[in-house]
Amino acid sequence: MKVFKLPDLGEGLQEAEIIEWRVHEGDEVKVDQPLLAVETAKAIVDIPSPQAGRVAKLFGKKGDIMHLGAPLVAFEGANDDTGTVVGQMPQMQPTQPSIPSARPAPAGHIAREVSMRGVVAPGAGARAPSIKATPAVRALARTLDIDLAMVTPSGPDGVVTSADVQRTAKLLVELGPPEELRGVRRAMAQNMARAQSEVAAATVIDDADIDAWPPGTDVTIRLIRALVAGCRAEPGLNAWFDGRAARRHVLAHIDVGIAVDLPDGLFVPVLRDVAHRDAADLRAGLDRMRADVQARKIPPEELRGATITLSNFGMIAGKYAAPIVVPPTVAILGAGRIHDGIVAENRQAVVHRILPLSLTFDHRVVTGGEAARFLAAAIADLRALD
Repeated sequence: MKVFKLPDLGEGLQEAEIIEWRVHEGDEVKVDQPLLAVETAKAIVDIPSPQAGRVAKLFGKKGDIMHLGAPLVAFEGANDDTGTVVGQMPQMQPTQPSIPSARPAPAGHIAREVSMRGVVAPGAGARAPSIKATPAVRALARTLDIDLAMVTPSGPDGVVTSADVQRTAKLLVELGPPEELRGVRRAMAQNMARAQSEVAAATVIDDADIDAWPPGTDVTIRLIRALVAGCRAEPGLNAWFDGRAARRHVLAHIDVGIAVDLPDGLFVPVLRDVAHRDAADLRAGLDRMRADVQARKIPPEELRGATITLSNFGMIAGKYAAPIVVPPTVAILGAGRIHDGIVAENRQAVVHRILPLSLTFDHRVVTGGEAARFLAAAIADLRALD
């Protein structure tokens, strides 16, 4: 048999969840015919057949997470019982999901414990404190399938006791089976763990007085323009940083990752070369990207390569935050909820429209002065009339 294995799905994509098989064992397939749909951290894609032939065996079932290089389909054939099918993998195209993606539990239900196995970034665990437990307690935890890191110790000097393990096991039984993180949420957990492990994050906050804005001003477009102004004042925030080699790459083009919150999780599509596009073009690009993200058919290449990130979380709630910088980028600008605030004008108290801003930066490579100057330039642009 000739075995076709899960191919490289693109930058940073090492696994995929089987959403639906398009073929069955015994089927005759043609070159480029879709074999299965998989969900990655980026999108849902159809994987086409690299050859024509009869399907002898399917590896994996719906819901299985397959890793890069894992066998997917065996084709009938001779002289090759283990290898990947010869030939270049055809270009995969995003596909709209034909079945609903998993949704979070309805509001009001008891929150389930979330399994975090396999989502901690390399090196993240090195900073965790050691867990104090006797060999007998550790054996009990293995028997009950309890991660000791989840157990609150009650023994002397923070020692985990058998009663602690049994209490946690009872609680998990009452909560019900855990929800395994998949797809976008799994990738989000991995990225956040990596960011927490690698980035020396610092945040500076301030307010922009936007009372001069005319009615109907497009907030997101103005934020993008302000971010461009900040990058022009301090180009070092529009950069990638390789922490292992201690090398910084200051980038010429400003490609903004726009955080989009959906029930499936957090997506960050990338709006390219924003400094050289007008407002109408940027708005059209934003609308198209959001529609593609909601339909889960955005191309994977449009979800990578951001040079700096914008999070307009104030559209939901909140004034200030400490948004997370995800490597290799070094900065993210967060915009809070626009509200009425009292400001001094000609030594009189007046009410103006205020836009709170939070800029988180990687202090390994960005100084506090650079971050403050970036924010000052962004605020000055937001205060402008046009």
